Amino acid sequence: MLFLMKPANALLDAVPLARAPGTSLHRQLFVVLRDEIVRGVYATGLLPKEETLCERFGVSRITVRRALADLATQGLVERRHGRGTFVREDHLPQARAWPSLTLIDSLRKTATDTQVQVLRVEQAEPPLEVAALLQIEPGDKAVHALRLRSIDGIPVMLTDAWVPVNLGRRVNATSLRKQALYEILLAQGVKFGRVVQEITAEVSDPVRARLMQTEVGMPLLKIVRVIHDLGARPVQYISVTLTPERSRMLMDIPGETVNTLSTGQFVHQVPSAGAAAGR
Repeated sequence: MLFLMKPANALLDAVPLARAPGTSLHRQLFVVLRDEIVRGVYATGLLPKEETLCERFGVSRITVRRALADLATQGLVERRHGRGTFVREDHLPQARAWPSLTLIDSLRKTATDTQVQVLRVEQAEPPLEVAALLQIEPGDKAVHALRLRSIDGIPVMLTDAWVPVNLGRRVNATSLRKQALYEILLAQGVKFGRVVQEITAEVSDPVRARLMQTEVGMPLLKIVRVIHDLGARPVQYISVTLTPERSRMLMDIPGETVNTLSTGQFVHQVPSAGAAAGR
């Protein structure tokens, strides 16, 4: 049997929005347009005309206007009478910086450029995954620090860190308001070595939505780092949550490491055919 691939442009043709339980059409359109604004699709700042959006998504003009009104309420666009809908200037795509910092320099820049709010510091039993990565015996405790970093009052990073108890004796709310966690570790003689990093996405729950000033159900970028010392012992587990409209991750991979895991690896978790059929 011969299978013919559709032309690439055919795969990108307009696809009508589908009615789904619990999700209105204007909400779906709002989410799609919001994502396109964040990704810089509208580089000139001008959104398509209402009739163009109606044709592209197969919706009524009322649906389009409700979605545009929600975007305006969020401060993403502004309606100009007789001219159309424009992305607000502070949401237009900016020139992208090139990564040029070492791990320590990057951590230092984050600490310098942001204001920290210490939400929680405690000794607690870490989740099983964290305990395994930090090589902590089940039932043993670690030092847990939850912090929110902002720029001019706007949240940009929620960091959830764990360190072994022997390295976390100086970690408390007072010390974390004065120093970043990496500085406290360095001051104890820890020297950073290997870093294992995982980048995924998650949906904002009510707690994260409130802290990050976003909406419940909106996608968040999640970066997990396990930092080791020069002796290959894990010294810190940290999970960093970001909103994609305010933050991105930059990497610069040297040519000599291009054939190593420094470039990253795609890991897929797809249900087996039997499991999928049993749903």
